[in-house]
Amino acid sequence: MRPHNNLAATVAAAIEEDLGQGDITAALLPDSDASATIISREEAVLCGQAWVDEVYRQLEPSIKLHWQKNDGELVSPDEVLCSLSGPVKKLLTGERIALNFLQTLSGTATTVRHYASLLQGTKTQLLDTRKTIPGLRVAQKYAVRCGGGKNHRMGLFDAYLIKENHILASGSIAQAIAAARKNQPQARIEIEVETLHELQLALEHQADIILLDNFDLKMMAEAVKITGGRAKLEVSGNVNDQMLLQIAATGVDYISVGALTKHVRAIDLSMRLA
Repeated sequence: MRPHNNLAATVAAAIEEDLGQGDITAALLPDSDASATIISREEAVLCGQAWVDEVYRQLEPSIKLHWQKNDGELVSPDEVLCSLSGPVKKLLTGERIALNFLQTLSGTATTVRHYASLLQGTKTQLLDTRKTIPGLRVAQKYAVRCGGGKNHRMGLFDAYLIKENHILASGSIAQAIAAARKNQPQARIEIEVETLHELQLALEHQADIILLDNFDLKMMAEAVKITGGRAKLEVSGNVNDQMLLQIAATGVDYISVGALTKHVRAIDLSMRLA
């Protein structure tokens, strides 16, 4: 699992947002070195090391970080996650910026781990969506992988998702799929359907993935039977952790959950000077 190469730009924007013209509080401190630790206050799945490393690389390359835990690992309350040493001013200037990344991404990974664990033993895979925090798309997609989920598409550029309004504007399911295949023949084509009749049309025109919109459990099971493996089936829309196993039992291939990246509860972390 590797972060994307926009990491440096994302961190630079966060530093600029917080630092502005300078840290006037840190300016009160002496020019001396110090040591610090980052500690978890609760059980969580760790995620965000590279963003923390990059914060301090940009602020002060001489700061040394030593991680005791790795991304994707479960951490316990009061466990030391990372030890840092270097100029005290820069340690404290970077504290909130680094922790914002770490607690948010760990929160995403922890939620994903919870959902993914509920699907263990089924054939259904957990997917994320594009409902991410602005500016943190790549970071949260990485956190989903750390938590045991899989990424849907990164954005509007790497796969088709032809939804109701696209179909209306195109004229029909057949016309939408034909245009997609002509414009980007190598791109995966996913199309949203609202009825079993529309499912049949999507299958006739060889969609790769079919998104079942507002299907109840009985309709999902029927859709699996009709499809017979000719396409992958995805369920999305107002899915919560209480519904996962019932949906998976219908035999669908994917469940996508916007709450994984949209309803983020940051993990309680802190930094302490030694």
